[in-house]
Amino acid sequence: MNKGELVDKVAEKANVTKKQADAVLTAAIDSIMEAVSNGDKVTLVGFGSFEPRERKAREGRNPKTGEAMEIPATKVPAFSAGKLFKEMVAPK
Repeated sequence: MNKGELVDKVAEKANVTKKQADAVLTAAIDSIMEAVSNGDKVTLVGFGSFEPRERKAREGRNPKTGEAMEIPATKVPAFSAGKLFKEMVAPK
């Protein structure tokens, strides 16, 4: 499912126009990205949580030459699925 299909589904379920659904979905995604990029954790109960995680510096290899190289430490976004979401995907 891509964003357009998601907008269609949200518009249908919320009984709003596609334009309104797109505006709300875009605002929600932008707000989550902004919060996580500022170092905050965003928790949507039942769905999951988004948070920034620190990735330590490590040694890697150049696949072309096989030469060892240092990969610097960085922050990456991470998502952890909530209990309800996990149960919907893999029912017991």
